[in-house]
Amino acid sequence: MESFDLQNLKVLVVDDYAPMRRLLFSLLRELGITQLSQAANGEDGLNRLKEAEPDFIITDAIMQPMDGLEFTRIIRSGDADIDPFVPIIMISGQVEMNYILRARDTGITEFLAKPISARSIYTRICRIISNPRSFIRTDGFFGPDRRRQAAGYGGDERRAIA
Repeated sequence: MESFDLQNLKVLVVDDYAPMRRLLFSLLRELGITQLSQAANGEDGLNRLKEAEPDFIITDAIMQPMDGLEFTRIIRSGDADIDPFVPIIMISGQVEMNYILRARDTGITEFLAKPISARSIYTRICRIISNPRSFIRTDGFFGPDRRRQAAGYGGDERRAIA
């Protein structure tokens, strides 16, 4: 894996559980990231985004009064005065496939299952930096391209072989 100097990154951590925010701050500092902002829920996160101008966001999935899914939806909608292209890493203890797919379909960039570690966060950050995904806009979706790998053509040959 490539090595990156992360000290100039600005990160917004959005989680309603203060001990988890402290843990994330500690892990991010361990990675050399010191420009950290925090928010206690999605609503607070939206308010802090304008001043924090983060390079990426780490958000919990389940929060009150606004959860991480709605928070992501609002950012990706482009309706708020917020960069809709900001990478979003969602963390959650909800690891059922249907929940992960819902999170992906709201426009998250990466999903990270709890429990988390400095290594798992670093891996996701490096993936965002080294393999940025194109953004897709359709009638029902705006966010990073959900396809992880290019699928080859699977149909009949188009040309006859001589």
